[in-house]
Amino acid sequence: MMCSRMRLLSAHLSPVRLVATVASRTAVDKPADRLSATLAFDDPSAFRVKSWPELLRALGVFRFCSFPVLVNNSGKLMSIARTLLGRRGFSMLLRPTVYSQFVAGEKECEISQSMKKMSSLGMRPMLAVPMEEDLGESTGEKRYDDNMEAMLECVRISHNNAWCKDPMMQLKLTALLSPELCVKVTKLLAKQTFDLNDLVRAMDGEPVAFSGLDEDEAAHFLCGLRRLNKIAEASVNKVRVLVDAEYTYLNPALTLVTMAMMKKFNKDGAWIWNTYQCYLKESRSLLLGDLRLAQEEGFCFGVKLVRGAYMDKERKLAKEEGREDPVNQSWEDTNDSYNGSLSAMLEVISQKPERCRIIVASHNEDSVRRAAKWMEELGINKGGGSVCFGQLLGMCDHVSLTLAKEGYAVYKSVPYGSIDDTLPYLLRRAQENRTVLQGIRKERDLLRKELYRRLSLRRGG
Repeated sequence: MMCSRMRLLSAHLSPVRLVATVASRTAVDKPADRLSATLAFDDPSAFRVKSWPELLRALGVFRFCSFPVLVNNSGKLMSIARTLLGRRGFSMLLRPTVYSQFVAGEKECEISQSMKKMSSLGMRPMLAVPMEEDLGESTGEKRYDDNMEAMLECVRISHNNAWCKDPMMQLKLTALLSPELCVKVTKLLAKQTFDLNDLVRAMDGEPVAFSGLDEDEAAHFLCGLRRLNKIAEASVNKVRVLVDAEYTYLNPALTLVTMAMMKKFNKDGAWIWNTYQCYLKESRSLLLGDLRLAQEEGFCFGVKLVRGAYMDKERKLAKEEGREDPVNQSWEDTNDSYNGSLSAMLEVISQKPERCRIIVASHNEDSVRRAAKWMEELGINKGGGSVCFGQLLGMCDHVSLTLAKEGYAVYKSVPYGSIDDTLPYLLRRAQENRTVLQGIRKERDLLRKELYRRLSLRRGG
């Protein structure tokens, strides 16, 4: 819980105490069958905007993804293909297929063209720089500074996009702070507190001493906080920055830093957001604890709500280390966690839409329809921006296009960069999201129906 990790200040906002009470309900009190009747997501006409090459590419890629053995061994297969085909041949294979399906492009003109097309379809891009690190991959301050420059460039591209209203971008903190330091801070948080004000002062460039860190660790922490400060300063009032969650051995440190950024930069609006992974048993209590902290400290709160994608590694690590499995035991438990967190946030937003925001980042049609129905019942403006929806580029387009058609704010997570830069990101996402990739039968069927419709029209002509 956040109260055990950070020093809480006194609260003076009686209205937010009321919504915190509402948000702390332990169960979703709306019937599960009350879903939006207007969002069926079963109309193949959603794909009529796709060109013939786009239609055939999507069918081919999704067919590949329907085989678990191919997805599970995608890294090895890519390595073999690169060896056999060479760099140029591998690029010729990947660029028109997997790369074009899930990546916006490499050059700014390609990215802008992709963003322009999304905008014409009523969707908004949420750019993602494909940079992150895990334990053992740390590369030094120079690399982290280079990553910062790449993220500042992402802010610029997002802001300069004339076709996007209320732009967003995603940020991985492990591209700016070493995973080893995040593990160390996470362990310290189990036995000591960090004052958010100290982190804010460190972002401002003040020399702050952090108990438990040695000289090198403290120096790196200060450098990382200053890098984050530069990105936040560049993005406030321009681009909303959504900080991704990662592994449980990193997340407490990531949340600590993110909440400090919120305290400094979210005074008048939710510019910095945190991510909550509902496949974890503790996700809802963490979300509500952070919500209360934001209310008591008086800053705005932004939430990216996901089911999560690190399930297998988390369970494997817990077993190896003899710890309790942090992952929910069943898919139904994860759904309950997601819907409970969603319900709590929507209750808060209905009363204070200017103080809290959420992106329902889900490919689950029932969750999306449930959110839409609750928004209607609570009187939340579907296009107001306090509640929006998000899916990955190249996936779940029948959901994204339908939402956009109905006037909801919907974003597509858009990675960009060269094949070499994005391939590790794509492989990691494929492994993490393989249950989603293997469960896209409905989208394949809708694409196939659209293909048959076009063939029928051509034969009829």
